[in-house]
Amino acid sequence: METGPVDLLIVEFPGNNFRGEIAPALRELVVDGIVRVLDLLFVYKDENGEVGSVELAGLGPDLQPAFADLDGQLGGGLLDAEDVAQVGAALDNNSSAALIVWENTWAERFVTAMRRADARVVDQVRIPAETVSKALESYQQQAG
Repeated sequence: METGPVDLLIVEFPGNNFRGEIAPALRELVVDGIVRVLDLLFVYKDENGEVGSVELAGLGPDLQPAFADLDGQLGGGLLDAEDVAQVGAALDNNSSAALIVWENTWAERFVTAMRRADARVVDQVRIPAETVSKALESYQQQAG
């Protein structure tokens, strides 16, 4: 089975203000076949610095409906206690984070083509959105 590139996205919520607003956008990515969620975990740190985690099945009844479409998508097992400890250590008190492991399914055909061509990825770099915005603004000003 060919797979696209797999990424771990960590989204922080200062003040433990996670209310599920990202769920519809994530669901749209899944439904449109852009990504496939492989694992999902929430890590939190309370006001006393105690770290804990909640898996999708452990979400409260107010948040579970927001993620209902992801049920069955998750393979699980990619995130573990070490990930919880590392992310928890980096969180400020009274904050939380969603850890999302997803496969970039949009890239499956490209990965297959590279394999058939005996090619391999030697590096991949994510360019910060701010850098891209500045470059595009500069280009538009010069072209304008």
